[in-house]
Amino acid sequence: MKKLALFLALGCIFTLTAQTEIEKVSETISKSEIEGHIYFLADDLLKGRETGSPELKIAASYLANSFRRYGVKPNPKTGTYYQEVKLKRKFPPKDVSIVLNDQVITDYVVIHAAAMASNQDAIFLNYGLIDDYKGKDAMGKVVIVKAGSPETNDGRAAFRLRRTKEKLANEHGVAAIIELMNVDDGTWSFIDHNFNEPTLSVDLDDNDKNSNSDIAYVWVLDKDGKMAEQLSAARTISSAIAIGEKHEEAVISQNVIGVVEGTDAKLKNEYIIYSAHYDHIGIGRPDATGDSIYNGARDNAVGTTTVLSMAKNLAKYPTKRSALFILFTGEERGLLGSSYYVENPVLPLNQMVYCFNSDNAGYNDTSVISVVGLTRTTAEDNIVSAAKAFGLRAIEDPAEEQGLFDRSDNVNFAQKGIPAPTFSLGFTSFDGDVTKYYHQAGDEADTLDYDYLLKFFQAYVLAGRNIANDRQTPVWNKGDKYEQASKELYKVQTN
Repeated sequence: MKKLALFLALGCIFTLTAQTEIEKVSETISKSEIEGHIYFLADDLLKGRETGSPELKIAASYLANSFRRYGVKPNPKTGTYYQEVKLKRKFPPKDVSIVLNDQVITDYVVIHAAAMASNQDAIFLNYGLIDDYKGKDAMGKVVIVKAGSPETNDGRAAFRLRRTKEKLANEHGVAAIIELMNVDDGTWSFIDHNFNEPTLSVDLDDNDKNSNSDIAYVWVLDKDGKMAEQLSAARTISSAIAIGEKHEEAVISQNVIGVVEGTDAKLKNEYIIYSAHYDHIGIGRPDATGDSIYNGARDNAVGTTTVLSMAKNLAKYPTKRSALFILFTGEERGLLGSSYYVENPVLPLNQMVYCFNSDNAGYNDTSVISVVGLTRTTAEDNIVSAAKAFGLRAIEDPAEEQGLFDRSDNVNFAQKGIPAPTFSLGFTSFDGDVTKYYHQAGDEADTLDYDYLLKFFQAYVLAGRNIANDRQTPVWNKGDKYEQASKELYKVQTN
């Protein structure tokens, strides 16, 4: 009888402990506070939170003061809640003229704006990859290439292979690259918007590996590939290219950073990073209603609020492991804030055992949470059980063709070896209500389902608590592409 009583008592203790974790989450997260954060961050007054804008600085101040109000400690390196991110704004050259075989090119973007004036025969080098240079004298010449590779020639491939082609051209002394882009109108519109307007990059000063490139790199729209077909068959290709001087200016933006120390004497030396980007794309082309402010409620006021919810919870109820909160600037401009951070961390990267990123495009299924990289780390069960506790189901990335793992700030941490999935609103395909709002002016705070968001935030916070309290340190699953980088970061011995 005594044994039965003891068994029942232990069962009650276990049940109460499990309930307590859920109660800690539910106590600190309210629908009204969620709405308050999102409505402020997605307000028209912030003009779409463009990186480097005064409005993004207002958002940064709001986030820093939220950390302060919750009792989160500031950036240990500065004593403030900010990390200055040094950026460089590059303006496209004003004076550009490109003529190929007497055809004046009007649809182009200058990817790298090296000033030049050239009037000479050009050579066609297929895709401009290593085998295409064999037996060819490209020294000092203009080379014309097709976008992508023989395996894939879509816009994504052009982005991915850009650095490779530039490096090869540098090695062969090329004067300029003209890359012919066979893409649809929508893709070209995106490219035109991003490159024919001022661009931002991390200012690496003397360490900028690409600053010594003298190659002008230009993408030219070649719809249906007709230009590539003609030029590849031409015996000679005349070219006249003139590109004016580029203009640059320094820009200072901010990552917003806070810390909560863990409670366990040993595990507090390990940190879980809770991260999201708080910038969006600013003001753009008006939609059918005339709205030109891209408010970014889903992308990424929701993700930002996820981290704020975590911060409030952990400031009141710390976990065994410590917490580092990072809200990044410049994600929409090329993961700039996180790129800067991993090269300038405020705490040693080898103390960061997990990065729990939150980024969003939209949702089309309010019964699920989509976690990009869910099945790639040993923390999977901690996330799945947390979602289940609030009536949701955690699923792996359902749209691998989109390459989402490599399109958010988590990838910069993954490349260093830190396990880093991205917690996203529920979608079962990247279409419908996802693309309806993704990078659209209609992504407004009043279009969100806040009953679903309440469960979404609760699941994130409980998942973070589960990971941070687990005695087992989370790692990449065996065979993952980042496993070796992780071993090097954490100095793991291999047999």
